[in-house]
Amino acid sequence: MSKFSNFLGIDVSKEYFDAVVILNSDKNNTIHNQFTNDSKGLKELTNWLKSYQSNAENTLACMEHTGLYGKIITQHLLAKEFTVWVEMSLKIIRSLSVQRGKNDKVDAHRIAYYAMKNQEEAQFYQSTRKIVDKIRKLLTLRDHLVKTKALLIKNTNELKEFEPELAKLSQKYSKSTIQGIEKYLKNIEKELDKVIEDDEKLSNLFEKATSVVGIGKVTALLLICFTNEFTMYENPRQLACYCGVVPFEYSSGNNKLYERKVA
Repeated sequence: MSKFSNFLGIDVSKEYFDAVVILNSDKNNTIHNQFTNDSKGLKELTNWLKSYQSNAENTLACMEHTGLYGKIITQHLLAKEFTVWVEMSLKIIRSLSVQRGKNDKVDAHRIAYYAMKNQEEAQFYQSTRKIVDKIRKLLTLRDHLVKTKALLIKNTNELKEFEPELAKLSQKYSKSTIQGIEKYLKNIEKELDKVIEDDEKLSNLFEKATSVVGIGKVTALLLICFTNEFTMYENPRQLACYCGVVPFEYSSGNNKLYERKVA
């Protein structure tokens, strides 16, 4: 029997988040509120939950992966010793089949209902180490710089075919920017190498990941970050399913379709 009687669903946006709590495992007995996505709003959330006797012992909190916007909420709930489940939005959508209507309150209720319905399969969130957060931020910055460089080069190359003179002007003014980006990219690579070298656990994981044919430095580090150092999955099959590289058969009559499933 589950220890949870209440289920908190949170729908996150940049400035606000909606919270719905299913009380006493009764999907028709719910409460809703909206809070600002900052320290003030989180304090109000805690007090609001407390007023309905919803606490860390009896409440399972569930939210979708939202990256930066949801991080402060997750950290706050963990600090208050709540059990937190951070789930992929696609899994929630598929689990609840056809749904009519959509707004932040409805989405928060769906997340709460998903948590209640699938509580036995919940994967409780574990905080990542600061060093892993640092790698993730460096990789995000690297990705932005690579895309910016590619965009500048593409723009100049396209102009060469139709506006040669304008292409020369574009190349002239983007040259220093591209050189600066290349310099920053090299510095990021050095910083990543240093972070890996200085942490024994991270170094071992990185070595094992890159020993797989086709797995390079960036892919290995992304896997380490998004799997919380390979702690989120019990076996390789689950990881492969999460990455969307496992084909699943969908058949009806004489028609067969193999689709890669995104977990």
